Amino acid sequence: MLRKKALITGINGQDGSYLAELLLDKGYDVYGLMRRKSKLEYGNVTHLKDKIKFIYGDMTDLVSLINAVRIAMPDEVYNLAAQSFVGTSWDQPIATAEIDGLGVTNMLEALKIAAPLARFYQASTSEMFGLVQEIPQKETTPFYPRSPYGVAKVYGHWITKNYRESYDMFACSGILFNHESERRGEEFVTRKITMAVAKIALGLQDHVELGNLDAKRDWGHAKDYVKAMWLMLQQEKPDDYVIATGETRTVREFAEAAFAAVDIQLEWKGQGVEEVGIDKNTGKVVLKINPEFFRPAEVELLIGCPDKAKKQLGWKLEIPFKELVERMVKNDLRILKEGNK
Repeated sequence: MLRKKALITGINGQDGSYLAELLLDKGYDVYGLMRRKSKLEYGNVTHLKDKIKFIYGDMTDLVSLINAVRIAMPDEVYNLAAQSFVGTSWDQPIATAEIDGLGVTNMLEALKIAAPLARFYQASTSEMFGLVQEIPQKETTPFYPRSPYGVAKVYGHWITKNYRESYDMFACSGILFNHESERRGEEFVTRKITMAVAKIALGLQDHVELGNLDAKRDWGHAKDYVKAMWLMLQQEKPDDYVIATGETRTVREFAEAAFAAVDIQLEWKGQGVEEVGIDKNTGKVVLKINPEFFRPAEVELLIGCPDKAKKQLGWKLEIPFKELVERMVKNDLRILKEGNK
């Protein structure tokens, strides 16, 4: 029996690394698209680099994507490459649009030309909902993005749907809500919190500064979410699915859970930007508000309805919120103790 082949863009990111592990465990030949840099960096797939076939390419260069597809001749393509940080999208709106929007079109064109029967997964995002029009958010909820990142992702989502309907391509979009892990980049607020908490616990840092503590998100673990990506491409017909926990937590609650993982109970004092989080045992301020970290247009509430994915894909969550946060904190403690930071 021939082994299935998969091409993953953004393979050295958080999701790409967990997906690569999953597919390798299932017996796939895995190809990873990498941008050529002056220094070779494997990122989160360093431990898998001898098991993955890497191909140089760029989401903004159609010719390189056609070449990558012809080399891999994949059965499945997972497009996870993106400028994925919302804050950065305000500083680099055009680059974000070219990678997260037009880059999707480039990959779809490459497949249409070189491997039209390949199954395609597009990484859509809950940020497309932005100023939410319905609670909870479902596959049918109207989009109202509130950042250049969200806008670019809406384009990527709709162009995927258009290629599916116009060219009869097996193309799916996973509307994934916030998913974190031990491999999350430190520019994201969740990892910023867990790394800071680990440093505070080890006496390496006094406090952490955050923005809007009351922003609400639907947080799950990336390891669970990549299973949903794979399941989408195993169905008889292509479709789009919301992947979420169906539970919402505030940034404040995430911080409380992270501090609790190192036995620090937070007590809140003050209001607005003057509010601080205090260690109940020592009375020390360990969390402060910094207005500079507020977004120009804030997304206040995201909570997804995963019913369709659970029913049609048979998908389920295995890692609950508390365990997710504890795993991240413990991993950051390990990294710091080993002297890798």
